[in-house]
Amino acid sequence: MLRTIRFTIISGAGLTGLVWFFNLPYPMIRRPVAQTAPILLLPSYLEMDRNYREAIANVESATQLIERATSSVDIDLGEQKVRAAQENLDNLPVWFLGYEPQFYCSWFSCSWKFTFDEFQTARADVGRMEAKAFQEKNAMMQLQRAEASLQKAKEAYQQALTPTEKQKAIATWQKSLDELTQLPDATLARKMAKTKLENYQRDFQPISDLVVDGDRNNTIIKVANQFASQAVSSCQKPPHTVLEWQKCQEMWQQALARLETISADDPGYFDAQTLLATYQTNLNNIEIRKPTEAEAIENLESAIVKTEQLRSFLSRNPASVERDYIISQLQAIIRQLKKVQPGTTAYSQAQELLDSAQKKLKQLG
Repeated sequence: MLRTIRFTIISGAGLTGLVWFFNLPYPMIRRPVAQTAPILLLPSYLEMDRNYREAIANVESATQLIERATSSVDIDLGEQKVRAAQENLDNLPVWFLGYEPQFYCSWFSCSWKFTFDEFQTARADVGRMEAKAFQEKNAMMQLQRAEASLQKAKEAYQQALTPTEKQKAIATWQKSLDELTQLPDATLARKMAKTKLENYQRDFQPISDLVVDGDRNNTIIKVANQFASQAVSSCQKPPHTVLEWQKCQEMWQQALARLETISADDPGYFDAQTLLATYQTNLNNIEIRKPTEAEAIENLESAIVKTEQLRSFLSRNPASVERDYIISQLQAIIRQLKKVQPGTTAYSQAQELLDSAQKKLKQLG
């Protein structure tokens, strides 16, 4: 009895080992067995059948999950299915392609045929889904980065204290929006971004308008500064003639006119008002100096005329002129010359004539 049991065990172990040996994944072993005793390859047939069915099922599942994904979870699950399908295909013996195990199929009604074209198609489907999953994950990461950058830029803009900080935040905000529009087509990330992009752009539109207005106002301020610089350059180192003061006045007026186009709700209004106050002060000074120059020229010319008239009168009537008349004329000339203000083109000549008139008056006194 014991001998029988031992024989049975040894025989069973030997048979098991033999079946295991015959099912090793080597063509030189399996081919002869498949032709003479195919039933010994039943474990291999079962394994191939399972891998084939699972490969097809996993490819179909991956296709459904990835191409009709509604969330990143679907993409991750689809990627897992792709890896599983790849593993199933790797377990199918390539050397066995084109061979149909008729013995197995007659008992288990297998619906598959190991054709090379079918195998290649499955491989191609797996590769395509793998590439699609990779693209989807990259697009999703790009979407997440763009949204995080956008939110950060939005917060930075709200907390910005200077125009420079605001400009930097706006530039980052715009860049994030551009990245959202550049997501690959036919990806879940693109679909998700499309639904959010409208809201993002609606939030950004007022800021964008401010940027446009800010750029326009910056240009206006630059042009105003150009007029101001020309005015300063032209009005340096007085005295100047009335015509020169007039040109300076016009340039300050041009600068002010441009700054006044920036309204209170426009960006750059504070800067414009600061410049406007300075420019208006400069214009006021010129509006004072221009008439002062005109009056100085008028007083100088009047004093010169009176001086020439007195000289002409004295040359014609040297003996009959009364001393008091000469004194009164000199005093009138002196009063006229004293009206000429410093800082005018007439001042230097007026001082010379004044000095001469005062000396003559002193001689008569």
